[in-house]
Amino acid sequence: MSVIPAPLRIAVVGGGIGGLAAALAIARAGHHVTLVEQAARFGEIGAGLQLAPNASLALEELGVLPAVQRTAVAPPQLVMMDALTGDQVASLDLRSAAYTERFAHPYLVTHRTDLHAALLAACQEHPAVTLRTGHTVTHVDQDESGARLLFAEHRQALAVDAVVAADGLHSRLRQTLVGDGKPVCSRYVAFRGALPMERMTGPMARHAASEAVMVWAGPRMHLVQYPVRRGQLYNQVAVFESDHYTPDSDDWGTEAELEERFTGSCQTVRDALPLISRDRRWPLYDREPIEDWVHGRIVLLGDAAHPMLQYLAQGACQALEDAVALGRALGRLDDPTPAFIAYAAQRKDRAARIQTNARRFGEICHLEGMGATLRNLLLASRGPDDFDDMSWVWTPAAAGAPAL
Repeated sequence: MSVIPAPLRIAVVGGGIGGLAAALAIARAGHHVTLVEQAARFGEIGAGLQLAPNASLALEELGVLPAVQRTAVAPPQLVMMDALTGDQVASLDLRSAAYTERFAHPYLVTHRTDLHAALLAACQEHPAVTLRTGHTVTHVDQDESGARLLFAEHRQALAVDAVVAADGLHSRLRQTLVGDGKPVCSRYVAFRGALPMERMTGPMARHAASEAVMVWAGPRMHLVQYPVRRGQLYNQVAVFESDHYTPDSDDWGTEAELEERFTGSCQTVRDALPLISRDRRWPLYDREPIEDWVHGRIVLLGDAAHPMLQYLAQGACQALEDAVALGRALGRLDDPTPAFIAYAAQRKDRAARIQTNARRFGEICHLEGMGATLRNLLLASRGPDDFDDMSWVWTPAAAGAPAL
C-alpha cells in the first residue's frame, strides 16, 4: 500500500499580490503555508492595475475570480490616442466574438487594494495558511533537511521545508542569493492615483463614461486612464522621462518636470493633469532577466524573480501566473527542490520575454517626430479584432510546455 506523503511546510516571504497568490496556490495544492510580511498589517499601495485574460485565468484557478469581479470593471476597449493631436490611433474590442473565442477569460481593470483584499480574504479563510505581520526576514539558513528563517525583530526562527521569496522589487533574499545589485532605473517616473468619477468633466467625462482603457501616447511621456471599483473611481497614471535623473537621489522626476513634459499635449490631456495625484512619485525600475530562480530550498517569485516595466501591464499578471505554476508543481512533486525547478523551467523564459518586450513597447509608446508618425500609421491599419501582437502575452504557456 502506498504511503501518502505528509504535507510540506512552506514559508512565503512577502505579503503583496504575488506572495498572497503564492500562499493560496500552495495551500490549495495540499501544503501548509506560513506567510511572513514585514509591515505591521497587510495592505497594498498604489492605484489601478490591468488584469489581462492570462491574469483572469490565474485568478479563476486560485478560486478568487468572482470576488475580484465584484469590484472590477470589464472595459469594452483598449484605445490608443495621440497625446499631441488628440486623435485616436487604434483600438481593440474586448467584448467582440473574436476576443471571446480567442481568450475566453475577461480583461479586467481593478484597484490594487481590491485585488489584494480578495487574495488576503481567501488566504485568511484557508485553514492551511498562517499569516504573520511584523516579521522582517534577515536571513535564511538551509541544509538538506530544511530551512530556517531569521527575523530582525528577534522573533523565534521559523523552521520550514522550503521558502518562496516574494519580497518584491527590492528583494532582500534575491540580493543574498543572486547578488545582482540594485534594480535598473529607467529614468521614467509615474504620478498616479484614482479620484471620484464625478470629478471628470468635459471631454474627460466622455472618455470616462465609455469605460475604455485610454492610453495617450506622446514623446517621452504617456497618460493612462480607466475606471475602477465598479466605475466609482477613475484611475490616472502620468508617466514621463526625466532629464535630471541622478542615481541615489530623489531630486528628479518632479512635478515641475511633469508639467513641462506634457506642455505640448492636447487639451484633454492637459485638463487631466491637475487631477492626477501628486502626493508620491513612482520611479520605474526593472532588471535584466536571470536564469537562477532556484537556490536549493529557496525559490524566487513575482518581482523578486522578474521585475518589469509596466508598458505591457503584466507585472501583477505574471506574479499570478507564477503562483499558479508553483502550486501545480508542488501538487505533482513531493520534494520541494524538484518542484521549484519544474516551476522555474515553465516560467522563466516566458517571464524574461515579457520583461524585455515591456522595454521595447515603452520605446514604441514614447516615440517622437517621424517615428511617432510611422507608429500611428502602422497601428491605424490594424482592426479592432486583430489581437495577433498581444495574443502571446495574454495566453500563458500550458503546464509542462516551454514558453515561446
